[in-house]
Amino acid sequence: MTDDPPPKGEFIPKELAQVRALARLLDEAVTVPGTNFRVGLDAALGLIPGVGDVASGLIGGYILLTAARLGVPRVVLTRMLLNVAADSALGVVPLAGDVLDAAWRTNSKNARLLEAHLLDPRGTTRGSWLTVAALGVLLLAIVAGTIAVGVWLAGRLARLLG
Repeated sequence: MTDDPPPKGEFIPKELAQVRALARLLDEAVTVPGTNFRVGLDAALGLIPGVGDVASGLIGGYILLTAARLGVPRVVLTRMLLNVAADSALGVVPLAGDVLDAAWRTNSKNARLLEAHLLDPRGTTRGSWLTVAALGVLLLAIVAGTIAVGVWLAGRLARLLG
């Protein structure tokens, strides 16, 4: 067996089955009684202060490693990593973050991205470029807005003091 990635578009059932099973365990293992809402180990780990989100992120990192090993392009891996980053950011907020974390389902999103890439590499790459670019523009707008507010506040403070 070689370490070369499989040809683009070739379906990889073994690895994909493992990724799907892990995503299901982390995001949708049990149904909340009286609802159709499913939660998994990720949500349960997120309840442990400090280490829970880190632990679930490390476990979910297997999906990213598998995707990289299968030759998924960097932009799709970046999109997957952004999903993990959003999950971690949401998980920081006590209780509300845990609820949002359960709804976000990062691992399921990343498993679907991997599967989509295996079935339609060009379409997934193009969609990932659009998503990453949009998030980049949003991040730049947030940074610019933060700087603008900081400059405005500094000016107001200077007028009050001077």
